[in-house]
Amino acid sequence: MESGDTPSEAGVGWLSDVYPDLLRYAPSENPDSRFMSASDSAMTPFERRASIGLASIYGLRMLGLFIILPIFALYAETLPGGESHFLIGVALGAYGLTQAILQIPAGWLSDRYGRKPIIIVGLLLFAAGSFIAASADDIYWIIAGRVIQGAGAINAAVMALTADLTREEHRTKAMAMIGMTIGVTFSLSMVLSPLLYKTIGMSGMFELTGVLAFVSIAMVLWYIPQPRITRFHSDTEANTSKLKEVLRNADLLRMDFGVFTLHAILMSVFMQVPFILRANGLDAQHQWQVYLPVMLIAFALMVPPIIIAEKKAKLKQVFMIAIGLAAIAQLGILFLQDSLWGMAFTLLVFFTAFNVLEATQPSIVSKIAPLASKGTAMGVFSSVQFLGAFFGSAMGGLLMQLYGGNAVLIFAVVMLLLWLAVASGMRAPEPLMTRMFHLTEMDEAAASELRQSLAQLRGVREVLVVANEQIACIKVEMGGFDEDAVEQLVKGV
Repeated sequence: MESGDTPSEAGVGWLSDVYPDLLRYAPSENPDSRFMSASDSAMTPFERRASIGLASIYGLRMLGLFIILPIFALYAETLPGGESHFLIGVALGAYGLTQAILQIPAGWLSDRYGRKPIIIVGLLLFAAGSFIAASADDIYWIIAGRVIQGAGAINAAVMALTADLTREEHRTKAMAMIGMTIGVTFSLSMVLSPLLYKTIGMSGMFELTGVLAFVSIAMVLWYIPQPRITRFHSDTEANTSKLKEVLRNADLLRMDFGVFTLHAILMSVFMQVPFILRANGLDAQHQWQVYLPVMLIAFALMVPPIIIAEKKAKLKQVFMIAIGLAAIAQLGILFLQDSLWGMAFTLLVFFTAFNVLEATQPSIVSKIAPLASKGTAMGVFSSVQFLGAFFGSAMGGLLMQLYGGNAVLIFAVVMLLLWLAVASGMRAPEPLMTRMFHLTEMDEAAASELRQSLAQLRGVREVLVVANEQIACIKVEMGGFDEDAVEQLVKGV
C-alpha cells in the first residue's frame, strides 16, 4: 500500500462515511463549494466521489496485475521459450522493474503537467502492454508486454490527485479506501484467476486487463472531479531533497528490506505453488477450489492481529510473529507438498501472515518517518516493493531451473529468516497517529509561531507546518491529546 496515512491507522470507522449520498455531487457544481459540508467530521459528496473513483481506478489496475499470478507459470511453460523457468519468472515480475523505476518520476511529472494527463498516459501504456501480452506467441513478447504494463506507473500520480481532491482531515479515509481496494482486489484475483483462465484463456485475461484500463480512462475523464488547484503534497509525494534523509534512516531501511522480501517471497510462491497443486490433482482451472476458502479465511484471520497491533500498541510483536509464521508456512509447503490438505493449511498460514504484514508495514513506516519526509519515505517504500516483486519472480524462476522447485522454498525460508533478524533490531513504533489540518494563507513567521505553539500542547510529539501548502501536520499520542486546543490554534491563525 502506497503513501499517506494507512488503512490500519484509519481503522474501520470510515466505512460509515463512504457510501451515503455518493452521487449528490455534479461536475457542474460550483468548485468553491465542493468542500462544504454540514459537518467537518464527514466527507462531502465531492470527496466521496473523488475517493471512490480513484480507489476504483487503482483497484482495476491492480486487478490487471494480480489476476494472472496463480496460473501464469502453468500457462507460460506451454509457450516457445517457456521451457526456461527463469524466463517465466522474468515475465511474471517484469512489470515490477519498470514500475519501481518510473513511479516516483511519474509523480513528479504529474506536478508539472497535471495529474489526469499523466494518469491517462500511464493507463494507455498499461493497456498497450496488456494487448501486446494478449497477442504474444512466445515468452519474449509476454516479457515485452509486462515491461510496458509496468511503465504505466500511475500510483504516485493517483495518490497526489487524491490529496488534491480531499481535505487534509479526510485524506486518511481516502487513502484507507485505496488500501482496502488493493487488499480486496488481491484476494479476488486469487479466486477469479483460475475461473477466468478456464473460460477465456490467458489471452482473454490480458485483453480483459486492457479493457479495464480503458474503463479507468473513462472514469478519469468523466467521473473523477477536476482539481481546482494542483500542488505538491509533502505527505503523499516524494521530494528529492529528502531522499538522503530517508535512505540514512536505519529503521526505514529495515522496513524497505522487509517489503522487498515480502513481495519477493509472494512472487516466488507463484512460481512454485501452481505446479505443486497440479501435482496433487488440481489443474489450473480448478485451483480456485483451494484459493477461495484460503483467501476468505485468511482475510478474516488478519483482523484480530491488526486490531491488537494498533489498539494494544503491540505493533512490533505482531509484526515479528507474522514474519515467523510466513517462514513456518514456507517450511510447511516444503514438507507437506504431497498433501492437498497440507498445502491448503500452509497456504492459509502464509496468506494470513502476508495480509497482516501488508497492512502493518505501511503503518509502521508512517509512524517512524519524520513528518517532513513522510511522502518520500512512502515513495521509496513503494518502489522497493515493486523491485522485490521482480527480484522474487526472477530468482524463483532461476532457482527452479537450476536446482528444482524445493530450492525456491528454501530461498523463501532463508529470506524470511534474514528479514526476521533485520527486523529484530527495529525500535518498537510508538503508539502515535497523524492528524492533518488545513490552514488559511500565512507567511513563514506565522507558520513558525504556530509550529511552536502546537509543539507545546499535551500529547503532541511532532509538528510540521508548511505555509505554502497551507497544512499543519502533527503526530500525536493515541492515548490522548488536547484536540480542542489544537483546533483552536489552527482556526485562530
